[in-house]
Amino acid sequence: MTETEAPPALDHLVVMATTLEEGAAWCQATLGVAPQPGGRHALFGTHNLLLNISSARYPRSYLEIIALDPAAQPAPDARGQPRTRWFDMDDPALRARVRTQGPQLTHWVARVPDLDAAVTALATRGLDRGDVLAASRATPQGELRWKIAVRPDGQRLFDGLLPTLIEWSGHRHPTDDLPDSGVAMRQSVMTHPRAAQLLDACAAIGLARASGHTGAVPGSRMRFDTPRGAVTIDTDLRLFR
Repeated sequence: MTETEAPPALDHLVVMATTLEEGAAWCQATLGVAPQPGGRHALFGTHNLLLNISSARYPRSYLEIIALDPAAQPAPDARGQPRTRWFDMDDPALRARVRTQGPQLTHWVARVPDLDAAVTALATRGLDRGDVLAASRATPQGELRWKIAVRPDGQRLFDGLLPTLIEWSGHRHPTDDLPDSGVAMRQSVMTHPRAAQLLDACAAIGLARASGHTGAVPGSRMRFDTPRGAVTIDTDLRLFR
C-alpha cells in the first residue's frame, strides 16, 4: 500500500527542545535509547532528530525532536516577511517553558492521503488548519518531500491536540531509513475541555480511532514499550496556546 492509498493515521509525535543536544538527552533518559540524526527544514529554520516508534497499532510512526536551528532563519513568506515557525515554536510562553522545564511533548502530526480534502473537511467545521505548503529536506538516502498544512501564525489548534496534517510525496517515508529502536508506541489518549469537538474534527479527517475524553486540563497520555519496560508520558498542555 502506498502513502496515497493508506488511510489517515498518526505520523509522528513532536517533542520541542531548546537544543537538539538537550532533546537527545531527554530521549535517552525517558525512553532509554538515543535518537537518530534527522535534518534541516529550510522553510522554518528548524532541525530535528528522529526515533522509530512504529508498532502494529501505529505503523510507520516516529518521534521527532525538534529545535530552532541556530544556523538558519525561516524562509520569507509570500509577502516577503520572515515566516512564523510551525508548531507554535515562536510562542514566547512555549519557548520559556521548554527552556526552564526541558524538552516537551507538545504536538502530533497525522498523515493523510489527500491533504487538500482534509483541510477542507476541517474548514467546514470552522477550523482553519492553515495553508498547504510544499516542503523537503535532504537525507543521505535522498530527498524527502511532503506537503503540510501550517497556519500563517504557526499556531496549533485545540491546545496542540488537533494534529497538523501532512501528505508525503512519492513512496519514501522517514521510517524507511530508521532502524528499529526497541521503542514501540502502544496507546494515545487525549483529554480536553472540548473533547467532543476535538474527536469530531479528528473523525472528519478520517482519524476515527482517535481516543479522548473530557477533562478540565488539556493534555495527553502516551504509552510506550521500551528497552527499560513500559513508559508513560503525561503531557499537561494548559500553558500552551
